[in-house]
Order: sequence, then structure tokens, then C-alpha cells
Amino acid sequence: MQRTLVKDALNATAPSDAILLQGWVRTRRESKAFSFVELNDGSSLKGMQIVVDATLPDYPQVARANTGASIEVHGKLVESKGAGQKWEVVATGFKVLGEADNSYPLQKKGHTLEFLREIAHLRPRSNLFGAVFRVRSRLAYAVHQFFQNKDFHYVHAPIITASDAEGAGEMFRVTTLDLANPPKTEDGKHVDDAKDFFGKKSFLTVSGQLEAEIFACALSNVYTFGPTFRAENSNTSRHAAEFWMIEPEVAFCDIHGNMALAEEFVKYLIRDAKEHCAADLEFFSKFVDKDLLARLDFVLEKPFVRCSYTEAIEILEKSGKQFEHPVAWGANLQAEHERYLTEEHFKCPTTVYNYPRAIKAFYMRANDGCAPGRETVAAMDLLVPGIGEIIGGSQREERLEKLREGMALHHLEEKPYWWYLDLRRYGSVPHSGFGLGFERMLMFVTGVGNIRDVIPFARTPGTADF
Repeated sequence: MQRTLVKDALNATAPSDAILLQGWVRTRRESKAFSFVELNDGSSLKGMQIVVDATLPDYPQVARANTGASIEVHGKLVESKGAGQKWEVVATGFKVLGEADNSYPLQKKGHTLEFLREIAHLRPRSNLFGAVFRVRSRLAYAVHQFFQNKDFHYVHAPIITASDAEGAGEMFRVTTLDLANPPKTEDGKHVDDAKDFFGKKSFLTVSGQLEAEIFACALSNVYTFGPTFRAENSNTSRHAAEFWMIEPEVAFCDIHGNMALAEEFVKYLIRDAKEHCAADLEFFSKFVDKDLLARLDFVLEKPFVRCSYTEAIEILEKSGKQFEHPVAWGANLQAEHERYLTEEHFKCPTTVYNYPRAIKAFYMRANDGCAPGRETVAAMDLLVPGIGEIIGGSQREERLEKLREGMALHHLEEKPYWWYLDLRRYGSVPHSGFGLGFERMLMFVTGVGNIRDVIPFARTPGTADF
């Protein structure tokens, strides 16, 4: 018999004389004549109640069905006599596939998020994390759906690279050299990187953007979606050493088109989650963030505010608020500044654009007509309440000499980027793109406050378990 998922059984429109369910035991309680077992297979937040008559030949198996055990149930889907559920299954066959002893850590009680991170191999079986990872799966699908419907081409950017897209140097080195006794150059003073696997220094990628630009300059509209890495010693609720990024790149597009695409994309993902993950979002609003659904509705209904960096600094300076990090033109906006703008001043998602050139990456397009000392680039950050920055992007510098100027400003050698410069020599076009941190988007959609709890296995400083 073909297996039925619990979510499909719960949504059945008619009883069934024969059904097969397989999953894990959430709870078990017994009366004189019956046992009641809640079976969950991860397909939905709710489980299915299994009623096992004490006269059933398989009834002795029930005693082995402790919380966490895997079971297989043949039975009849019937209207439930209990409150709060439409259907239940009366077992005609009951089998324990894999036992779980009393040391099973997910008993029916509250567990801290810190404890659940220590058992990341089991936490997807909990209500909270089952819901988180169902939403993650759905939104990953929605990412592809959004871009494919808009005629974007999916590009697989490399994981190993010799280029630092951000120019910040916070990259994980990839090497096959014997670190205890590495080969040296002829003078004996330096490691001979030419003897390494790729013949040069190589790293885990921080972004697929530069490679996406190559394809945008051939296929027009492209996007990447894959893991990225930052060797940044940040122990915050918003940072991880390994995370997933979505990076569209669009030819013949300026900063304004870029901001419009970012807003459309965020709203699409929220709308998709509300349509396809309604039960899980209800769970989050009840147990994680009571304002979640209202906030998501608000974001969908209201146009995002657009505010220049200079205007944002003026707002922060006039706020009368004491910030931990000083506010000054030329300094980067910190999370507390971003949250003030979105949560207290504008009270909605806000796109800040035209940042100082000195604090942004070398590839961002220099704005024309800037006052001396106030040079800016066509950069944009989309800030959302509760999180801060969720998207960062820019119009890219398409002018060869201006790009070389930007590289010099950031003390970057041109040689490793020869191919990137070539894009400006051969049919250069205005183009723009952005990066959306997938985990931060999940934090916003679920209300979960720590990035470690929206990724299956968190990679943070000092932590690479599982």
C-alpha cells in the first residue's frame, strides 16, 4: 500500500477504509480499552491521532512506542470523536520500526533554544524547528519561482574562488599544503603558493556576484542561490560563517530598477509564505512573535520608504537618541541605526541609498556631481523592522577608468581582476544587482530571533558540529 502523508490525511475530504501512515511518536496515552498515539511525519505541524484497540493482535507493540520511536500504522481514517481534530486513524495494524529509549531528549516539555542547538540532529522533530525548516524549504522554492517567472537564468557560481568580491579579506583559505612544513619560495622567506592545488591562493567564496556579472553581460537577467562564507569573528544573532545568498544581476538596469526589484522580491516571498505556510506562521505568531502576522501584512500593504544615506544621517542626528555607535556622515550605519529608522522613525521597511564611496565596495558605481569630500556611490541597503539590513546591493561601475579608480581607492591590485576589467572593455553596459541573505529573510518571515535557528547546522566561531 502507498504511504499517505499526515498533512494529506488531515486534509482528506472523506473517510477511508485503508490508509498507511509512517512517522514518529510524539505522545502516547493509555486507557483500559485503548491507547492513543500521536504520529507526526514532519509534513505538517499537527500530527494524526492513532487509536489502537487493546484487542488488536499488534497491541503489545504499543508498549514499545515511546516518544521518538518510529512506527508504521495501517488503519481506517474516520471522523474523530475528540475535540480539536477532524480525523483520526483506527489502527488495524501497528508496528514499531525503531525504538527510542527513555534517554530520548525531546520529551513533552519546554526546551531552550540553546539546548536544541546542541541536538541539531534531533531538533527538526520539534514543533518549532519542523515549522522553521518547512518554511525554509518552501521559500527556497519560491526564490526560484520568482526569478524563473521573470525570465531570469539560474547561474551556479563557484564555491572556491581566488577573488575577494567584497575586498574585505575576511575569507576562509582553501589549501592542500602541509601547514606544518609548507613549501617555500626560493628565498625561503615565504610560502610558495604556486605549489598549492590551484597554483595560487584560493578561498571559499563570500559572494557569487562577480561571476553573476559575467553572465548578466551575456544572458541579461541572472541570479545565483548558494552557500557563501565569511571568516568574520562575529558572535551576534545575525551573523554566521556559512549562510545562503540569493544574488540577482540585471543588465541595462540602474539603481532605481534595482530597488524596485528588491522590494518586489521581498513582498513575493512574504506573500508565498502566507499562502503556503499559513499553519506554521500561525504557530510562530502564537509562540515566537505575537506581532508577526500583523507586521507581515503591513509590509505587504505599504510601499517601502526610500531615503538617501545623507537624509538618514540627518534623521539620526536629530532623533535626540543616544546611540552606542556614533552617528556621523562617512560612518557605516550600525544595526541600532537601521532599526531606529525602520522601527521608530519610518515604521516600515526602508531602502537607504547613495552611501559614501569610501565605505562601500570597489565595484559600486560612483555618483556624478558629488561635492568634494562627499563622494557617494549608487549603493542600496534594504532595512526591515526587527532585523536591520536584509538586502545589500548597488548599480555596478560600468566605466573602466572609474572602476580602476575604485580599485585603487580600496588598495586592490588589478591583476587578479583582469577578467572583471575585461567586462568593461568589451561591450560594457549599465547593470545592477543585490544580495539577499536567505537566513535573514527567514528570520523576518518567522520571527525567530537568531540566525542559528533558521539554518539546519549553524557554522559560527568555535562551532562546526554535525
